[in-house]
Amino acid sequence: MAVAYTLLVLFLAVFVAGFILLVMGAINFVFSNSEIPPGVNQPVKLRIIHIILISTAVVGKILENIGICSGVSFVRYMQGRKTLGADPKLFIKDLWFKKVPVRIYQPKVPSSTQRRGVMFFHGGGWVFGSLETHEKLCRFIARESESVVVSVGYRLAPEHKYPAAYEDCLHATIHFMNNTEHYGVDPANVIVCGDSAGGNLAAAVSQTLAGRSDLPKLRAQILIYPGLQALDFNLPSYQQNRGVPLLFRERAAFYLLQYLNGDASNLEEVLEGSHIPIDIKLNYRKWVSPDNIPEKFKVRGYKPHVLLDCTAEVYETVKRLCEPNLCPLLAEDAIVHQLPESFILTCEYDVLRDDGLLYKKRLEDNGVRVTWYHLEDGFHGVINSFNSDWLSFSSGKRGLDTIV
Repeated sequence: MAVAYTLLVLFLAVFVAGFILLVMGAINFVFSNSEIPPGVNQPVKLRIIHIILISTAVVGKILENIGICSGVSFVRYMQGRKTLGADPKLFIKDLWFKKVPVRIYQPKVPSSTQRRGVMFFHGGGWVFGSLETHEKLCRFIARESESVVVSVGYRLAPEHKYPAAYEDCLHATIHFMNNTEHYGVDPANVIVCGDSAGGNLAAAVSQTLAGRSDLPKLRAQILIYPGLQALDFNLPSYQQNRGVPLLFRERAAFYLLQYLNGDASNLEEVLEGSHIPIDIKLNYRKWVSPDNIPEKFKVRGYKPHVLLDCTAEVYETVKRLCEPNLCPLLAEDAIVHQLPESFILTCEYDVLRDDGLLYKKRLEDNGVRVTWYHLEDGFHGVINSFNSDWLSFSSGKRGLDTIV
């Protein structure tokens, strides 16, 4: 008995020591492989948030290796475990729209007219995020803008590959647009909105609905640091911000491939640009090119990237990256010019910055009215930290106030 007890103590000691070493290794990784640019306000806060995220991922990997749960499941659990309870200013209800879970936020204050409706698609790289992770954000938008907000709990990758998330968001939006009277919403005043991957989904849904004659026209689209293309991961913002938290260049491509194929087996080819044939890239160069990025966004260091060709085998596995429902920046002008008034928020220290800038140009070139708001001191994910108690950022609050 004493021997067994001793062995158990030794096992626990080794496990704890190993766990501490792994977490310390994660922290060392954060400091050695990430960069906090001097233009970011409150850099210590950003560093702390990044350490928390990396440590959570490391613990998840440990639990996966010992067979308790998958790393993705653990991170999702940790992100979504908080519940806020009732809100004195909002009616909040969980429903299903066409087999898609949604959470509806309706202001309690009476309105003499029909309200606007906001379909909200959360970010998280199509892999993470949920109704819970964006609960505070949706409550804030509903309260401050006195709008009915519908948050969509779309299916996540890698379990559910493209186009699952897009289809869920599209079906939920169409259902809402066909039933706006049940929620006191003006059918001509429905907006699609999303952050990061959710911004991608909002853009794709907006494009799909642009040509529909059986539905009211969307009032607007709100794209918060959206990812909109996968042809070029060497645009200026991808080079300049490759190691800036909370989204590294490599992780942006990784998440996209998780959504596309459920794995990241072609990650290196995507990062170096050898995943799409040169003739196809040249065809889209009128829309996806550093030449379309204003010069002021290249001064922090940008080196033109040599065009690389790809093998037929690689292209076969990733060719759907050229579909506008996955990469909305590649939609034809005939679709783009029908899009509603648009709001695009970008952050200077974000790998996805140039996706937003390129889409802004495409919309304007096609006569679409665009309101662009750029956070000079912002980084990817800053909006969702607006109300994180002691880890909030003033730039996130500015951006959210502008959205409202």
